Amino acid sequence: MRLEPRIASPAQTILYPVAAFAATFAFAALLVLLAGVSPLGVFRLVFLGAAGSQFALLETLTRATPLIFTGLAVTVAFRAKLWNIGAEAQLYIGAVVTVVLGTGAVAAPSWALVPLIALAAMLAGGLLLLGPALLKTRFGVDEVVTTLLLNFIVLLFVSLLLEGPLKDPMGLGWPQSQRVVAEAQWPRLVQGKRLHMGFAVAILAALAVWLMLARSVLGYEMRAVGHNAAAARFAGIPVNRVLALTALISGGLAALGGVAEVSGLKGNLTLDLSPGFGYTGIVVAMLALLHPLGVVASAIFVAGIFVGADAMSRAVGVPSYIAEVMTATALLTMGTAIVFTRYRIRWR
Repeated sequence: MRLEPRIASPAQTILYPVAAFAATFAFAALLVLLAGVSPLGVFRLVFLGAAGSQFALLETLTRATPLIFTGLAVTVAFRAKLWNIGAEAQLYIGAVVTVVLGTGAVAAPSWALVPLIALAAMLAGGLLLLGPALLKTRFGVDEVVTTLLLNFIVLLFVSLLLEGPLKDPMGLGWPQSQRVVAEAQWPRLVQGKRLHMGFAVAILAALAVWLMLARSVLGYEMRAVGHNAAAARFAGIPVNRVLALTALISGGLAALGGVAEVSGLKGNLTLDLSPGFGYTGIVVAMLALLHPLGVVASAIFVAGIFVGADAMSRAVGVPSYIAEVMTATALLTMGTAIVFTRYRIRWR
């Protein structure tokens, strides 16, 4: 057996991803059957839990907000073949900067403090990814390893901060930071609900990334480097500079997810701020086929599965871990669909 490159027809481009989602739900249905529950009833409860009411829909969009940021971060990096597996670390660094600047270190009105914190966090997240990018371009160090290990290093660093300099003296001994001041908080989009301005910022970020990748010179250079770095270098594209800029943009987007979670939702930093938003962002980006606008739909889909699975679990007793199984299966099936879209199998 060998794989031959091919150009898929428009019908195949649509059919294979649809088949991937169908396979995901079929596998999940099998697991639900083994648990002794009707799959149709479970999927109905998942849908109602994710979008069956205003509260459910707003909770889904709230959960999708950090996933959009991390999904965009992965999309930008992967388009240039910079394998950023460290969006989790970049998200936490963004949260740390938010707490450092937003708990009274900088006195400014909201219209100045909010963008200042966001820009500082994006810079910190970008610099965190710039290190592995430079190691890759200068010394050939595999960025998959360095970015993955940075996740654990940053998480331990955050733990150190929460037990030391950033620990809330009024927190009754719990490892958490002080709450950010009111001027540093992002406003709610719906009064009395948890959906905040971060969702609107995430949509604008997706539009900006799409325009950059599709219409700008830098976007063209990123795609060229991603397709063939040697050919891009031969054509005069500064590959190292493009990868450095890609790292800054990708890390900055992931860091915005941390800003959104602290300033928009939680109000302070804890060690469990992220249940794996950085890793799930990889799934979101792959389900979207690395399309920035598709990331929005993909993030809402994945968030809906998690939010709906929580509601379903309380209703019928099927473990909510079915959501993690579905997202992992979706990643595998979508990866297979991408292979079949780009390659033809030849049997010898």
